[in-house]
Amino acid sequence: MRISNLLSGRTLRRFMESEKSGGLTLIVCTLISILLANSGIGEDYCGVWEFRAGSHTVAEWINDGLMAVFFLLVGLELIQEIHEGELSNARRAMLPVSGALGGMLIPAAIYICINFGTETHAGFGIPMATDIAFALGVLSLLGNRAPTSLKVFLTALAVIDDLGAIIVIAIFYTTSLAWGYLLVALGVFILLLVLNKKFNVANIIPYLAGGVVMWYCMLHSGVHATIAGVLLAITVPFRRGDVKCLSNRIQHALHYPVAFGVLPAFALANTAMVIEGNWDQSIGEPFATGILLGLIVGKPLGITLFGFISVKTGLCSLPRGVDRKALLGAGMLGGIGFTMSIFITLLAFKGNMHYINESKLMILLASLASGIIGYAWLNNVLKKSK
Repeated sequence: MRISNLLSGRTLRRFMESEKSGGLTLIVCTLISILLANSGIGEDYCGVWEFRAGSHTVAEWINDGLMAVFFLLVGLELIQEIHEGELSNARRAMLPVSGALGGMLIPAAIYICINFGTETHAGFGIPMATDIAFALGVLSLLGNRAPTSLKVFLTALAVIDDLGAIIVIAIFYTTSLAWGYLLVALGVFILLLVLNKKFNVANIIPYLAGGVVMWYCMLHSGVHATIAGVLLAITVPFRRGDVKCLSNRIQHALHYPVAFGVLPAFALANTAMVIEGNWDQSIGEPFATGILLGLIVGKPLGITLFGFISVKTGLCSLPRGVDRKALLGAGMLGGIGFTMSIFITLLAFKGNMHYINESKLMILLASLASGIIGYAWLNNVLKKSK
């Protein structure tokens, strides 16, 4: 996700187009998976993902293994943003930072208020996430009427949102620790940092080898294995202004495999769910209400409110071409949770298939509603602005 001072028009256009295609791919995979799961071959199809390959099922290998690659890409993008993108300038960064903060706190607060004292309180992290591929995919449907600055804001917000989700996973969804494995993982992390900062090692081999070791140790430590991807990203050499540095090369190599391989596999594996005839009865349950309201209402409310406060207090200003109505529209698209929301669902309700399946359905409904509402709002607002 390169947004280095808006970079070149070609780079940004290529990124936006790939995100649009990636978002459409996720939609198609989700629809296919749900249709197959509820067809005559549904039992066999769902059984594919539950097939045990060694110590894990196929779905678990995707969630614990392939998603670590996704988190590596997210980490690399975050590092680049901090060094030479929207987050490199404190004033420019304040709007997406404050928006992302509000977009995490308000939905979580809504969920907690509804689920306080219930057995589903652990799901507070579910409505905190924004899916960058889906959100940009919907925004791209507006064509040239959506200003580039709005796309950049939404992208930067989603990157920070991902960081927040990573922190939430590491702190709140780690149940027990195996300190031996954890210390080895941290030791490898420090070793790779030394290779980068002190010895300027730019060869990819030690970083890949160290990343595999970190992933294995994290997998057995109690901390979710995908965190190893973020730690590895921090150690990879990044050189400002050097498009051929190792970080940029890895990021470039991973973008398409993640967008069209890892995330579609995640979507297929985690939306293979049978929709019962009385699924609508779950909407009244606290966890379902918390997810729906958190994503559809909490996201736009938090992003817009915190962003507006930052602008009014002089901490930042609205980007060129973006007014308050457009900011609210971006907040509505922030309610498209999907990938990270489903990922957190698996951690929050681990082992309880009723809550997991119903939560996935609520995430899909909320994401669909947020996408439609956000598109309709921006289509009207940007049309008038033009």
